[in-house]
This record gives sequence, C-alpha cells and structure tokens, in this order.
Amino acid sequence: MRQATKPRSDSGAAIGHNDAVNSAAVSPRARYARPALVAAAIGCVLLTSCSATVTGQAVRDQNAAPVDAPPLKESQLDDVLLSIGDINDIMGSDTMEVTGELDQMVDHSSDVSEPDCLGSIFGAEQPVYGDSGYTAVRDQVSREPDDDNAHWVEQTAVLYPSADKAQRFFDSAQSSWDACAGTSIAIDDGMDSYTWQIEDLTATDTVLTQITTQDDADGWECQHALSAVTNVIVEAWACSYGAGDEAAQIAAKMVENAVE
Repeated sequence: MRQATKPRSDSGAAIGHNDAVNSAAVSPRARYARPALVAAAIGCVLLTSCSATVTGQAVRDQNAAPVDAPPLKESQLDDVLLSIGDINDIMGSDTMEVTGELDQMVDHSSDVSEPDCLGSIFGAEQPVYGDSGYTAVRDQVSREPDDDNAHWVEQTAVLYPSADKAQRFFDSAQSSWDACAGTSIAIDDGMDSYTWQIEDLTATDTVLTQITTQDDADGWECQHALSAVTNVIVEAWACSYGAGDEAAQIAAKMVENAVE
C-alpha cells in the first residue's frame, strides 16, 4: 500500500504499500501509503471471473490458466512482470515509470500493529513467504514521478520448486486474508504513522482480491490481488484515488505471461 506523505527512497513522491529500491541495495523498501483511502466495491476479478465475498471454498474459474502449464525457471521470472506500457494502460496513466526493483524479500513486520496481517498490508514480505519454500522473487514498483503521483503499482513474482507448493501458499494466503478482513492496521516506521482498513476478501479458486483503505488520505486506496500459476505466485498492488479491479487485471496479465 501507499504510505502517507512518506518520501520514497528514490524521491520525495508519495508512494504505495512498498516502494522498491534498487536491487543492489539492502535497505528495506518504503511503503505505499499516502494520505488515506476509502473502501470500494470489487466487481469482476482475475481472468473475467466474478465472485461474491467468500469465506469458504470457491468454484474453479472456467477461464483459469491451464493446470498443465510447464514450470518456470528463475531466469523466466522477469518475463512474468508486466511492461511499463501495460501498467500505464491498465492504470489509465501515460507517465508512470519503474522506480524500484528487488530480487529479495523485505521485512516490515516490526512496523505493523498486527503482524499476522502483514500479508494483507505489504507484498514480498519475508515473514509471509519465508516458510513457504519459495526459491526466488522479482518485485517491481512503478508510479508517476510527480510529488503527488496519482497511481502506484507493485508487482511480485515468486518462484516455487513445484506447483503444489505455490498452491499451498495460495491456500494459506486465502485463510490469512480472510482472517484479517475488517481489521484496522496501524503502521509506524519511526518517521510516519498511519492507519489502513482491510476490507472483505473476494475469492475464486484462482485469484484473491482485497481492498485496503488508508484513513484520512482523501480517498487513496489499493486493491491487492494474488494468484497461483504453475509453480509461481503472482501478486499485485494497484493504488489510486478510488481503486477498481486494476490489481486483478495486472495479476491476470502476469498469469498470461507465465504460461506463454
């Protein structure tokens, strides 16, 4: 998500949940917060499927990616990520640019009031993925370069040794996101503090989506989407003033890239 008035590591612009730094750096990414969000309804989600808010098991999406898609190698992870042109098209912008990339997880667990909900607030977090058996990660952040950027996107591709392990993480994430729905999360990194509201989980058996809204931020909100495809987890955050299903669209395109 984006974080309120917190300057990024590479500029003073407001950002989303996590803002990646250069992959050669070791300092953690700043988050994506901004001055606050409001809740939004979620309509159709990944791969044109529609689903109501659920807490139980979802029915398989007929438009889901092929279950027999070949496994990916680490060298193919970069190709799963969307181009900046695709990101701009989905977000309705023409000036977003890549502002940070990482090939490692980060840890913001000490900054949040509910560490068990870390995965509903931040992407590419070591405490969330650490025991899942992942073997590689690619994470990229993009936004407009302006000090008051209108959009913020994070896309993450996480490699597993098998499709079964990726699916296990998907199932675990569904349980975690559902448990955190309705929770208010305070974030304090020692420089800034702000609060996010986690909305209800919407799920099919191929994608999870959830809206997070930042308090007192003039309508700034983020959609979070996660899907499993072959031996990869794809995760996306799309933040704006009035988030729709942009993160689900990004995740769907990442799934397409993974099976091409």
